[in-house]
Amino acid sequence: MSKTHSLKAEDRKRTGTGMLKLMRREGFIPSVVYGGGSENRNVKVGSKAFREVISQSASANILVTLELDGGGSQLAFVKDLQHDPISGNVLHADFLAVGDDTEITAQIPVTLTGEALGVKAGGQLEQLLYNIEIKCLPKDLPESLTADVTDLDVGSALHIGEVQWPEGAVPTLNDDVVVALVAKARVEQIEEEGEDGEEGSPLVGPAPTEGEEAND
Repeated sequence: MSKTHSLKAEDRKRTGTGMLKLMRREGFIPSVVYGGGSENRNVKVGSKAFREVISQSASANILVTLELDGGGSQLAFVKDLQHDPISGNVLHADFLAVGDDTEITAQIPVTLTGEALGVKAGGQLEQLLYNIEIKCLPKDLPESLTADVTDLDVGSALHIGEVQWPEGAVPTLNDDVVVALVAKARVEQIEEEGEDGEEGSPLVGPAPTEGEEAND
């Protein structure tokens, strides 16, 4: 399951583009906490502390306990991050306030495990989904998913409905959506396509009849 990190969040009263830029230079990330039946709350979190939280997380699905001004705390899900297009630094963070019984939606990275039978036979394993959207309670949020492809033969596919899901996590996609498949090797496909064509097909037009001269 996903770890829950603690993060100090101070109220911010300054607004405007200039003030937000100054806040970032001071080492803070302007943020907002919303949802949970309460009004939106403008806060700021330390840039260094937030980078550490991100570095300790296996994916972008991060649960944090925000330590708010006034002594209160709020469990929150990192819903959206805005990045600087050049430096990649986080410019703004959106935190969704959640409770223990709040259902959240998250994109979870999926990793394939095992060596497919079809690969041993010369096929090529192709992964079609690298992230899968799920719904779950905060306590059931996984950091990542694994899908076993050991039994896949050439021409076989692994579908959403065949993946072993962590307890409490439910995919939002239909069961028949393909996660991965084993295709025939490219060389084999080309050879089969060649066999399907006509043998001895002429490469040039018909030969001239007797008495006619061939064109240059």
